[in-house]
Amino acid sequence: MRSIFFVAAIAVVCSISCSVPTQNKQGTDDYRFDKNGISRQVLDNYLEKSVTMVSFLTPDNTRGRYPYYEDDVRMIKNIGAKFIGRAIYRWGGESRLAEPDYLNSAAELVKQMHEYDPDMVFQACLFEIITTDVNNIPIPEWVFRGFGMRYEERNFSYEAMLNEEGKFVNHWRENSSVPDISKLETKLWFYFLAGSYINIGVDAFHIGQVELMGMNDPDRDHWAFIIDKMRDYARRYGRRNWVIIDAHTPYFGMLKDGVSLLDFNSFPMRIKEIPEEPYKGKLEANYLDALFLKSKGCITPTGWRCSSLPYLVEFDNFGRGSEANVASINSIFVWGWDEISWLSLQPEDYRNEFIEYAYHWLKTYDPVGHLEMPGNRGITCPNESGGSYRANTVSEACPIGYSQEETIKKLWGR
Repeated sequence: MRSIFFVAAIAVVCSISCSVPTQNKQGTDDYRFDKNGISRQVLDNYLEKSVTMVSFLTPDNTRGRYPYYEDDVRMIKNIGAKFIGRAIYRWGGESRLAEPDYLNSAAELVKQMHEYDPDMVFQACLFEIITTDVNNIPIPEWVFRGFGMRYEERNFSYEAMLNEEGKFVNHWRENSSVPDISKLETKLWFYFLAGSYINIGVDAFHIGQVELMGMNDPDRDHWAFIIDKMRDYARRYGRRNWVIIDAHTPYFGMLKDGVSLLDFNSFPMRIKEIPEEPYKGKLEANYLDALFLKSKGCITPTGWRCSSLPYLVEFDNFGRGSEANVASINSIFVWGWDEISWLSLQPEDYRNEFIEYAYHWLKTYDPVGHLEMPGNRGITCPNESGGSYRANTVSEACPIGYSQEETIKKLWGR
């Protein structure tokens, strides 16, 4: 028997899945996709209007609802976002997924946003982390059935997901490791995550650092297996009967026998410092491991061919370097900070200027690339904004906004 939160979430999604429009409100762009996949044009349409909105579907925390959530909703509607990145995920604390209210409340938020715009896609993240907290989650019957396995009453096993040679064990901290995708237990875990998110109306997955988790999968056999399982679940239960999948691809693609396992690639921007102009940065092909001009050609999961797979670059967050506000040439850190923290430290006019520059630079130098706009993301630098960057226009409703909202709206032609 399926878990309570599974049944409840399915009920919410079924109530909204019968009518998906073929065009957006203006009728000028196509946002249709279905069990047969997603076309190049529709994929580009979504990537063109993508925005990072961390934990948008889970605004409730131990202190209550984030105080600026209502303004986040307003901003998303105002800029016309279609692809809401990183909208729900767990980075540790996995047992919350077993709490009915956690997923059911997210399903209700999806429903509310789809009532405004049924074309909107929400992305969940299936990240490269497991903690011992997974031991507290019962494995639902539907997970075993999806693998053709006999049901057994047990919880997930943290130990069973670890690499037997100790690779990336305790990688993040004690009892917090990178799961090995070659392990059956890890596949069951990913299937559980994917199914749980599909059940609440999610139509896209970011599966994180696939090369770390693929430590024991050189031919991508295990990745191909579990991604096929996730797509099969989406075909049977998904709102659109297809799920749009991407991952961080440091080797510029995730191909098996010439076919991409991903619908699109993604990667940090890799902003290069300009030493003679303190605290400023630029984009440059071939800088470090940047994805620009290197996204591999392939046959896509839908079946169309491309000489270079479409991709997103984002303002990533990954901590701080050894010295703040000091040029660190050939480093992933920008003036000592991760990319979104660096952006947040700039004056408002330069924040807007850089976003415009990056958007147009991609259009000029590598049009298959798209800029995922920064909407809401955690920052690691000293700040007075609760540890987060928000693009919201500063106002009484969001006094900690960084005011990039109108720039994004202008670039998207709203």
